[in-house]
Amino acid sequence: MEENTIVEEPEEIMQDMLVHLLKLPPVTPLIESLREKGIIIRRAHPFESSVIYDFIKENFSRGWADEVAPCYTRQPISLFIAIRDRKVIGFAATEATMRGFFGPTGVLESERGKDIGKALLLASLWGLREGGYAYGIIAGVGPADFYTKACGATLIPGSTPGIYGDMIDRE
Repeated sequence: MEENTIVEEPEEIMQDMLVHLLKLPPVTPLIESLREKGIIIRRAHPFESSVIYDFIKENFSRGWADEVAPCYTRQPISLFIAIRDRKVIGFAATEATMRGFFGPTGVLESERGKDIGKALLLASLWGLREGGYAYGIIAGVGPADFYTKACGATLIPGSTPGIYGDMIDRE
């Protein structure tokens, strides 16, 4: 390679994943286990929208905070939250950007590794199933192994760049 050659790193490939909603593991035992530890997993309420927006914006991104807004127009609301001591510590959305899609989702770094993300994921996917879907899509995944283990999700070949391919610059 020549001395002046510039090697560009490949962009991170974030494929979509498919979930067979009729084969989901149960979520109720996990939610009950977390509740015993003081963590509540439930649907968001409309009167909490500004607090949740601020949480997502401050801990994740303004884009994600904007993205969950349509969840409040769904009946039932398609945004799940995790709370401890009356404070939001995580969230998961379905049908925020596209029908039948899961995401975005996030759990505070200090709360990760405690099955909170898994509980939010499963509660959300069960919500899609209860809404009449047989399959759900997890958009632009980062940790594919997590989704495969938690709910049997599989990568969708050729799904890059997916729904986020032509985003505007938010800077």
